[in-house]
Amino acid sequence: MDLTRRQILKLTAGAGAALALGGRLPAFAQSSEIMMRPIPSTGELIPVVGLGTARTFNVGTSEEELAPLREVMQAFVEMGGTLLDTAPGYRNSEMVSGILAKDVGINDRLFMATKVAAEDREGGIEQMENSMSLLNRSVIDLMQVHNLRGWQTQLATLREWKAAGRFRYIGITTSSARQYDDFAAVMEQEDLDFIQVNYSLGQRQAEERILPLAADRGMAVLCNLPYGRGRLFQAVEGHELPEWAAEFDAQSWGQFFLKFILSHPAVTCPIPATTKAHHVADNMGAAYGRLPDEAMRRRMTEFFDAL
Repeated sequence: MDLTRRQILKLTAGAGAALALGGRLPAFAQSSEIMMRPIPSTGELIPVVGLGTARTFNVGTSEEELAPLREVMQAFVEMGGTLLDTAPGYRNSEMVSGILAKDVGINDRLFMATKVAAEDREGGIEQMENSMSLLNRSVIDLMQVHNLRGWQTQLATLREWKAAGRFRYIGITTSSARQYDDFAAVMEQEDLDFIQVNYSLGQRQAEERILPLAADRGMAVLCNLPYGRGRLFQAVEGHELPEWAAEFDAQSWGQFFLKFILSHPAVTCPIPATTKAHHVADNMGAAYGRLPDEAMRRRMTEFFDAL
C-alpha cells in the first residue's frame, strides 16, 4: 500500500504538512478537513480514524525496534489522528506507547485509551495504576473493561475514578461475536461513554444488535479488527480496486474497508494497527473525502461476499 507523492499530499492536508511537501492537493481534500465525530455523552469531537497497538507495539525498547513505530506515531498525529488504543493485555504495547508519545512530544495531543482486565478490585486498581505510570498520564481519556472481564467489579471502580477526574470516559470492549449476548446485556443496564467491538466488511454481525443498541443508548463506538487480522486483504489479493470506489474517494483497499466501517452511522472510530508509517498515511486517507451511502454499502457487501 505504498502511496504516491500526490496521495501523501492529500492525506496530510488536515495537518498542514502539505505546505512543507508542496504540490497540488486533490480537489476533495482541498475542500474538506479531516472528518470528526462526536462522543455522544459530551459532544466532544474526535477524528474518525484512530491507531490500534495490539501486536504491533509489542516490541522491546531498543532503538532498532522503536524507530519504525516512532515514525508511525509521528505520521499519525501529523495527519490529524489523536485516538490511540492500547491495553495491558497487549504486553509491551502500553510501555512502548508511553515511551514513543514522550519521545515525539505528543502525549498531550493524544486521546489515550487503554483497558483493565482483572476479576478483583485490587487487581484492577493495581493494573490501572500501572497503566497510568507506563503511559505517563495522570488522566486517562478512556478506560475500558477488556472483553468484559470482571466487568461488574471494574465498572464500579471506573465510575469512582471518573468522578475523581482520573478518567474522562469509561466503556467496555469485545472482539468476539460469542460475547455479543452478554455484551448487549451490559450495554442495556449500564451507562457507558464508549463501547469497542469487532466490526468490518468481513465481520458484520455487530450490525444486527450491537451497533443499533449503541446508537439508542448514546454510546460512542470504536471498531477493532477493521481488517479482520489481515483476512480482508487476503480476500482481495489479485483483485483490482473497483473503479466505482472513486465515488466515495477510496484510493486503496485499506480505505475501501475503513470507509465501509465509517459509513455506518453508529460508528465513531475504527482503530487499525500498523508498524509502517506509509500504512498510517493510507489509513488516515479514509478520514477524508466522501463516504458510501446505503446503496453503495450494499454494493460493497455484495462485491466482497462474491469474492
